[in-house]
Amino acid sequence: MYTAFGLLLAAIGTEVAATSALPYTNGFREPVWSGLVIVGYAVSIWLLAIVVRQLPVSTAYAVWSGVGTAAIAAIGALWRGEPWSAVKVIALAMIVVGVVVLNLQGSH
Repeated sequence: MYTAFGLLLAAIGTEVAATSALPYTNGFREPVWSGLVIVGYAVSIWLLAIVVRQLPVSTAYAVWSGVGTAAIAAIGALWRGEPWSAVKVIALAMIVVGVVVLNLQGSH
């Protein structure tokens, strides 16, 4: 179980890194950055496919997408100068709460 969560964290990190690199692809006109993004997404999905052997797909995907979304929003605000608003913060908090609730429900 711990191995699955470790792989899930690796899948999330890889997906977040690939998504963070998307602006550098220049609409997929920059071959090196485009290749890194495509490989990053492929590795992330591959790791997620391994994870769902041990964890329910609903839980694994909820964590993968929820944590990834929150991480990308934070990266956008901290390093890309994207604006924060109360609505954005509340929406991200709702995503995190949803992921926690799904995980607690899955443990019963």
